[in-house]
Amino acid sequence: MPVNKIGGKLNIDLYKKLYLIRRAEQGIIDNYASDAMKTPMHMSMGEEAIVAGVCQALKKNDQVLGTYRSHALYLAKTGDVTRFFAEMYGKVTGVADGKAGSMHLSSPENGYLMSSAIVATTIPVAVGVAYANKLKKNNAMTAVFFGDGATEGGVFWESLNFACLKKLPMLFVCEDNELAVHTDLQTRHGYDSLDKIVSQFNCLSFKSSSTDAGVIHEITVKAIQEARSQQKTVFLHFDYYRYLEHVGINEDFDAGYRARKDFLKWQKKDPVWVGREKLIASGLSEARVGKIEREIDERVTRAISEAEEAEFPARKELYANVFHGEKK
Repeated sequence: MPVNKIGGKLNIDLYKKLYLIRRAEQGIIDNYASDAMKTPMHMSMGEEAIVAGVCQALKKNDQVLGTYRSHALYLAKTGDVTRFFAEMYGKVTGVADGKAGSMHLSSPENGYLMSSAIVATTIPVAVGVAYANKLKKNNAMTAVFFGDGATEGGVFWESLNFACLKKLPMLFVCEDNELAVHTDLQTRHGYDSLDKIVSQFNCLSFKSSSTDAGVIHEITVKAIQEARSQQKTVFLHFDYYRYLEHVGINEDFDAGYRARKDFLKWQKKDPVWVGREKLIASGLSEARVGKIEREIDERVTRAISEAEEAEFPARKELYANVFHGEKK
């Protein structure tokens, strides 16, 4: 069965993002015990479909801002694994010269403006970015990614209100794993439905529990089209399951706050597996899929090797670029 020319290319592009994210994080897991990586890790396994689908729908000049769980978003938006691993190892060839670590990635030239270790802090910044884009009339879309725990911060509601009031060209992307670290939503929420509350604002709202990056992409494309035609802000609410512990590279089903049986249900629709099966079903051969995977495997292996061999920043770099406008 021949691959559909359009759908096939889209599925390939999405799978490359999915597999790159998963393979890069597996590279972290495989090498983290050596203690050579100089940063805490908030792993993205389980949420790959969200960032892959949304970022595929964005243009290069569109901008994204993320959270401390930043690996998937960075890799999906930039495709850069070399500087990514250099930053994980704290090396001068990293995205921030080895000084930012996992939680503060950025690549403005690729539209990845920033991520932050503090919950909800990038949301108002994203509103400012979107407001600036509207004033500039540059047609850029801004997407800010955050966990459902961030919606309990007052700044989320203030930001959503202002964005809706000013009809800003932006996507509020809620990556909902029903946990704020270890606390479930029943313990945290004094209301029944986040989406019902958001629907009272003058924005477009979309909800999905799909782990299919193609479905996420389709929803996002539709949301962007309607946002532009109706001049409205968008709220995207996507469910997923976090495979590993809140921070670290291990499972934590013995911690008592969630059960392995829930993980096993979600694993049956693993986003990377779903993406791979779609390629096979569309007519791509196992050999072709394997070639895609091997090429990414080689990129990740090479990036890790180069990161290990790279130099650490000079001591003087500790004091460089501390203040805005400072010349290096």
